[in-house]
Amino acid sequence: PYYVDLNQKLFLQASLHSSDQNLVLFVDTCVASPDPDNFRTLTYDLIRSGCIKDSTYRPINTSRIDISRFSFDAFSFVHRYPAVYLQCELVVCKQNDYPSRCYQGCVNRFKRDVGS
Repeated sequence: PYYVDLNQKLFLQASLHSSDQNLVLFVDTCVASPDPDNFRTLTYDLIRSGCIKDSTYRPINTSRIDISRFSFDAFSFVHRYPAVYLQCELVVCKQNDYPSRCYQGCVNRFKRDVGS
């Protein structure tokens, strides 16, 4: 466990370990929950589908394409629950594969209208 105070800045890093030097790592979604087995009911989105949802979320630039870093401030879940769990979905793509998910950035997925 990592103990934090409300509004304390947290730093995270994900690294890709591969012999292929032409792979890009992209943070698609990060969700927090007080329940380690349920990331659907009571959740807090930091980033979803590449779209930043938390105003304190900050990507941190790195010269390496196989590393993703970001920071955010501890939020109100900290005082309401004894523990908060973070689940992140990352995408791996070939470098310079511009149609791939890694190069699309924020993707707003709208539901279709099922009118008459």
